[in-house]
This record gives sequence, structure tokens and C-alpha cells, in this order.
Amino acid sequence: MLGRPAKAIRLATAGGPAFSGVPLERAPIDLYGLTRPELLALVQSWGFSPVHAARLWKYLYIGLAGTLERMPELPRLVRERLAAEAAVGALPVEVETESTDGFTRKYLLGLTGGGSIEAVLMRYTGRATACVSSQAGCAMGCVFCATGQMGFRRQLTAAEIVAQAVHICRALGAASGPGRLRNVVFMGMGEPLLNYEAVMRAVGILLDPSGLGLSSEHVTISTVGVVPGIRRMADEASPVRLAVSLHAAMQDERLALVPAARKWPLDELIDACRHYCSALGRRILFEQALIDGRNDSPAQAHALGRLIGGLRAQVNLIPLNPTSGYGGAPSRSDAARRFQRILADDYGLPSTVRQRRGIDIAAGCGQLAAPA
Repeated sequence: MLGRPAKAIRLATAGGPAFSGVPLERAPIDLYGLTRPELLALVQSWGFSPVHAARLWKYLYIGLAGTLERMPELPRLVRERLAAEAAVGALPVEVETESTDGFTRKYLLGLTGGGSIEAVLMRYTGRATACVSSQAGCAMGCVFCATGQMGFRRQLTAAEIVAQAVHICRALGAASGPGRLRNVVFMGMGEPLLNYEAVMRAVGILLDPSGLGLSSEHVTISTVGVVPGIRRMADEASPVRLAVSLHAAMQDERLALVPAARKWPLDELIDACRHYCSALGRRILFEQALIDGRNDSPAQAHALGRLIGGLRAQVNLIPLNPTSGYGGAPSRSDAARRFQRILADDYGLPSTVRQRRGIDIAAGCGQLAAPA
């Protein structure tokens, strides 16, 4: 198991490399955190054939094997070396909950060293989406968000992020074929752009065509507006899609909902979004949680249209999902439709109203949390 000292193992010299048998003091290498070239380099550094690295990668991402015991075609010496120095960091399921909508399932997954996170599987016609977490908790403090209400606990490693997607694939029953995982959205617990290195490493592993083989167009990173991260995505030509949670189109109103707006004011955020669109020629998905009587008025719709009207943009309107720490209510359907009409008719902005999924099990946008 991750985090426990590896046992002292001495390999025979015949048929493979030996090592000292001295107990390892460092944490085992989590295989889910390695890119394919890194996995190859690791196996070769032990003196084993590249063939075994390719087979190991296939076990991890095609066979979805969650333990070394489920990799019988690996030679015994390879499995012994892996058991001594590495681990398959599959996250144990502490609680699994299925929504009455029949399409949504939420998983409370345990973390090494304590704590837990939530990930969500959402099924749609012809596709499946994994909503994954990038942090345990969140420091952004958005007032209507259950994750923000629980506070920040720690960053997730790239391996822990990848393990969530692999778990969803395992729950679907296949890494390939018609029922395979098609979309991954970083819209779970945490602010992805405040864990940039781990998130982008995980993205690279998820996109590897010989593994899960996700398309870059089907991976979305959602941020509450971390300006340096947006600019970095643009400058590094990140291949995945960007979603920006605005929630209000005027600085004072946004600050009341999104405390991070103090550090990254709305004008700086929109400048970064312009830079992103210009550098990559790509559309941004802007998100707004619609709160009854708070940010769903025609004036708010016009303000949003003026703010982003010159950008390559689409708007995702999300009727507020209930959380115990916030008393607001979701916008009425007529208010949401009116908001849409203003964006379309007056500003030429396409928008959708988010299809609500898993609200009864607190699996909707802004509802994810975990016990202390």
C-alpha cells in the first residue's frame, strides 16, 4: 500500500537483476504518476526488457489492473521488484452512491495517509464523463460551494488524479469500446490551476494514445480565475479546454461570491482570457451559477454580454445546487431562459443551461465535499 515502507526483498541473480535487499526508506513510486517514457526508463534502470514496461503499461491502462497480483504475465522477478519499490495507487472506495436519476454515481475515495476526495461518473447518451478532483478541499472559498466551505487540506499528486479516471474506467467496465470514458472534467474538489504541475502531468498521462487515449478536446480544466495559470496554459499551448467560473460580471458582485476576485480582479482575469484566446485561437467556456434574485437578472445578463462579447466564448449557465453552508436558491427556469435570450439576441453568445445530475446525492456542481 502507498505510504508504507517497502519490505526488504533480495532477488536471485539468475534470470534478472539483483538488489541489496535493504529496506527502502522513501515512499514507493506510484505507477499512476509516471508517463510511459518514465515507466520504460524505470523498468530498464532495473535491468529488465522494455517489453515488460510495455506490458505493465497495458495492464495499468487497458486491463485496468488495480494490483500487481492481477498482472500474471509479468515475470516473477519483475513483479517482486515492483512490489519492493513501486505501487499501483488505486484509491479505495469508502462510499459509493448512485443517484435516482440512473445516470450519476459518486465515489468517496480514500487517500494515502488519511483523508478522502470525491469523484463522479456521469453517463449521457453515447458517452461517459468523469468529474475528478485536483485538491483535497479548496482554498478559494466560493460562498455557495461545499468544497470551498470545507477549506483546503492538501494538493493531490498526479497519480491520485490519474487514479480517479482509472477508477471511473473500471466502474464502466472497459478502457476502450462503446462504453469507454470519453470526457474528463477537472470540476471536482479543488482549484486545478493552483496545482498546475500535478494536473498537467496527469493530463499528459490521460492523453497518451496507448493508454486511456483521451482526446484533448474532451478534457476540460475549470478555474475560478487563477490568472497566472490561465496565462501559463496559453503560453505553454496546453491542448485541453479551459472553463472559467465567473458567477458575476461586475467586480463587486463577483467578489461577494468569489473571494479569489480580490487577488485576481475581473479586469485582470478578462485580460488573461483575451491572451488565451489570442494565443491559442480557442474558445473559452464561461460558467455562471445562477442564483435566484442574486445574479440572474436581465441587468446581469447584459453585464456578462458586454464583458465577454468580444471573446471566443460560450456560456454554461448552472442553476445553483444546494449546499448546507449557503442559503441561496437556484434560478427559476423562466429566468434562466430569459438570461439565455439576452446573451444570444443582444450579444451573439451561445449558451446552455447545465443539465442537472446527481443533485439528490450531492454530486452536482459545487456540491462535492469530504469528511474531515
